[in-house]
Amino acid sequence: MSAPVVALVFALAVLVTTSLRLWLLTRQVRHVARHRDAVPADFAGQVTLEAHQKAADYTLAKARLGAVSLMVSTVLLIGWTLMGGLEALNQWVNAQVAADTWGGYARPLVLVGAFAFIGMLLDLPLEWIGTFRVEAAHGFNRTTPGLFWADWVKGIGVGLLLGGPLLWAVLALMKGAGAQWWLWAWALWIGFQLLVMLLYPLVIAPLFNRFEPLKDEGLAARVKALFARAGFQASGLFVMDGSRRSSHGNAYFTGLGASKRVVLFDTLMQRLAPDEIEAVLAHELGHFKCRHIPKRLALFAVVSLLGFALLGWLAQQPGFYTGLGVRPNLDGGNEALALLLFLMAVPVLAYPLGPWMSAGSRKHEFEADAYACQHSDGKALARALLKLHEDNASTLTPDPLVVRWTYSHPPAVERLAAIRAQTPATPQAA
Repeated sequence: MSAPVVALVFALAVLVTTSLRLWLLTRQVRHVARHRDAVPADFAGQVTLEAHQKAADYTLAKARLGAVSLMVSTVLLIGWTLMGGLEALNQWVNAQVAADTWGGYARPLVLVGAFAFIGMLLDLPLEWIGTFRVEAAHGFNRTTPGLFWADWVKGIGVGLLLGGPLLWAVLALMKGAGAQWWLWAWALWIGFQLLVMLLYPLVIAPLFNRFEPLKDEGLAARVKALFARAGFQASGLFVMDGSRRSSHGNAYFTGLGASKRVVLFDTLMQRLAPDEIEAVLAHELGHFKCRHIPKRLALFAVVSLLGFALLGWLAQQPGFYTGLGVRPNLDGGNEALALLLFLMAVPVLAYPLGPWMSAGSRKHEFEADAYACQHSDGKALARALLKLHEDNASTLTPDPLVVRWTYSHPPAVERLAAIRAQTPATPQAA
């Protein structure tokens, strides 16, 4: 595989992917703006024009910020690769760290750590704008600057504690496990993902939010009855202080095995009635009962296996390095370079898979809604979803092509139509 071919394919992929994403963002902006001044007929009488326009304006603001973020990330990607940014960073690390430090692992660990930290610094301005300009301008932000920086520092700490040992282990396998190192690294990666799923609700999430047992005894009894009907067991029902950061509402199930938890945002508790909360949880329960989690894990395992196999082959190709702007180290030790180049290149090359992944996710959402309609009040679910769309300022008029390509959840009009089709009509009084 020659370096010129690698460089040409990568450059074309970046050009095509960036152009496609900008085109989709432009379609979304135009479509939402075109329908801003009229509530869709399906929602007439349910959504006010003011709420509809607020959702449109919020969607447009996020799309514009997304376009800026896309252009910045594209420039940085080209800068790190074809323009020699990673090469310069690698040479700097080599000049600062002796090759035999920490048994030869210091250089790659420092290289990856420096790359990640620089990336976080470069992302900060847009994160700040998104939180304190876009979210704040539309009435959603409740994050203080102090909390923003505390979250940022905690994120670095969690990344070091979890990512550091994982990176060292992968590098050790790349160095010493032979030609099939990628298979062992894949197994380690899958085990790590399962461990994080197990630890997240017990250790990681409490670092960022406060979780308290659900105190509303009536609602707790209602939810437990729902779980009993479905044969589902959880370690507890918790309310999370999501209002510390945002007024957006949500609910989710998390954890594996004995660590499974049901989490309700306090903002959701303030907005929805008990039967609506039950219906939302029935939807989340539907993901478990329809075995969406194991299916997604299986798909993730297959895709990541293919990815590790591809990385195992590319790491042996000199043209992979030089074509992406990096000179391999003459004394070996190119494992970290291979990892970083792969992580930058794969999202660009894999972007055309987006519609397939999004379609699968939307299918699961429809199935979870169907399950909720069978085990709770479908009308309550429809009311809850409409309230959540309004409270979260989700546009009711997204561009259809953007939905098919990028949306992980069906748009409100499709989702509510499916729910109503499965909900028996209320009998008319005689």
